[in-house]
Amino acid sequence: MADLRTVGISLLSTTTVALNSNADTTLYTVPVGKTCVLHSAILVVGADPNATDISIGQDSAETDFVAATDLNLLVAANDACLLAPLPSATPAKLKAYTAGTVIQAQVTNQAGGATNTLHLFGFLY
Repeated sequence: MADLRTVGISLLSTTTVALNSNADTTLYTVPVGKTCVLHSAILVVGADPNATDISIGQDSAETDFVAATDLNLLVAANDACLLAPLPSATPAKLKAYTAGTVIQAQVTNQAGGATNTLHLFGFLY
């Protein structure tokens, strides 16, 4: 696997996301004059999120990058998961977001704790 830095993929943001309330959390705003392609996100939980769901995408369409994902597989503090479109025989669709686009995480079916860290990765051009 290539080092992400060699292909221009970098950490865009690190944000605390509450999994104890159904809400949207802003993760990143695409800078003026740039376009952003998201690559993935890594969520590190502070406690068992139970059956909480999380999705990621642009404001008002928070599922256009990662659809609602059940976090039930995470059971203890510091468990982590990769959130990204799944590769398959057909290429995974990535989204390009234009300048000013607000990228958010949306929590539904909240059942987790308040302190969880989401690291967002992508590249700008």
